[in-house]
Amino acid sequence: MIRRILLVLAVLVAAWLVACAFLFVWPHTDPPPAHADVVVVLSGGLDRRLDPALALVRRGVAPVLAISSPFRGKWPKAQALCTGRVKPAGFRVLCFQPNPFSTQGEARAVARLARAHGWSRVVVVTSTFHVTRARMLFRRCYPGRLWMVGSSSPWWQLPEEWASETGKLAVQLTVQRGC
Repeated sequence: MIRRILLVLAVLVAAWLVACAFLFVWPHTDPPPAHADVVVVLSGGLDRRLDPALALVRRGVAPVLAISSPFRGKWPKAQALCTGRVKPAGFRVLCFQPNPFSTQGEARAVARLARAHGWSRVVVVTSTFHVTRARMLFRRCYPGRLWMVGSSSPWWQLPEEWASETGKLAVQLTVQRGC
């Protein structure tokens, strides 16, 4: 009986790891477009998310960089951009605080900003493990063209991120199905 339970557990763990590989390690990401209206960097991941977003706007992909929740936690580079201590060259910075503070709140906030500013082409930069769920939430809230760009995380954080994202994805797929 113990062997069967252990076998079932081993199969479940193996299935979860395979799912994690497809959903969180190698999710479908998009090569950034040649032009978009805005590059949005989601909160979290500190500068691991901001640096790729900055590279995109500096390359001329979009004239606007939108930063979510720059003052929530230690995010000095984002805070410097949002307070004007660092003046960006060639693009505008727009900082926003979603309510509620969540990926769903960020998707709602970006949808509102898109309507207000006439954006129809949005690039979202987030962590690679977060791309699957963020894409789902943004598609629920934002009707325009959407590109998702993932940035990597340190390998030692991956098990915690996978476990957290598994739970959050399950909630979004079952309980919180709207925008």
